[in-house]
Amino acid sequence: MLLRQLEYLVALARERHFARAAAACHVSQPSLSAAIRKLERELGVPLVRRGRRFAGLTPEGDRVLLWAHRILAECDGLRDDLSMMRESLSGTLRMGAIPTALTAASLLTTPFCERHPHARVSLSSLSSREINRQLTEFEIDVAMTYLDDDELGGVRASPLYEERYLLLTPDDGALAGRDVVRWAEVAALPLCLLAPEMRNRRILDGIFHTAGAVAVPAIETDTVSALYAHVATHRWSSVIAHAWLHMFGVPDGMRVVRMEQPVQAPRVGLVVADRSPEPVLATALLDVTRGLDLRDTLDRLLRDHLTPLPVAVPPQGRTENS
Repeated sequence: MLLRQLEYLVALARERHFARAAAACHVSQPSLSAAIRKLERELGVPLVRRGRRFAGLTPEGDRVLLWAHRILAECDGLRDDLSMMRESLSGTLRMGAIPTALTAASLLTTPFCERHPHARVSLSSLSSREINRQLTEFEIDVAMTYLDDDELGGVRASPLYEERYLLLTPDDGALAGRDVVRWAEVAALPLCLLAPEMRNRRILDGIFHTAGAVAVPAIETDTVSALYAHVATHRWSSVIAHAWLHMFGVPDGMRVVRMEQPVQAPRVGLVVADRSPEPVLATALLDVTRGLDLRDTLDRLLRDHLTPLPVAVPPQGRTENS
């Protein structure tokens, strides 16, 4: 059995098409097909359901696919381990991040690349469910996600920061002049929020419910960038996480206002699969992270963006008592 045969099987399962899988592996389609048939003969079981086109993997194929992910990940880990012994860490760190944390990922990946200039980073935007699956199946090395997610299991977690929520609203909005606003008040505004299938939205809906309110947004989207694009028209307000300020800041003509914080703020952190040995590149990222204080960095950013209310100045030549 050759590693290349396992790579071909993984590519076929991912692309679900022989020609696309062959192109992804930079080989001809007949070469890929022949290698997978040879793998089937060596293992003594059919791996692929064949018809006029790719029809999926057999149950045995699904099991071999799991082992293929594991074997290829261990092989990458071996190369990375030897790279560290040569005192020059190289390879590609495969990192996933939930969309709401993606905006702050560069605060980790940039110092990682500065410390390890020969290493690369492949960063993907993934749902919390997909993060759990890809960690289990060795498709990513590390992820930046909510640590309070009930679906997250079999991982080692390193907390980074607690998510703080802000009202992003037009300068002339009904609540723009407030120091702090209540969730029930925000629910009554014309809103643009993330879509219900996203973990951030489910968290917000739970906080609104606790406050005795229901938010019915006029606009729902599955990307933070699209949310900002709509809010920047000054027609809608939104509830944002303070980490988003790192990438998007506050659009012209808008301001952020503190919201009453929930009793237990959701935590965001790094997670790796609970297995040994830990991926070398993931360990290197965790080492870099320990020297950072992401919580303090984002809190300072929040303070910088909270616009102080203007102080009324009496007309020159008059006083309050005149």
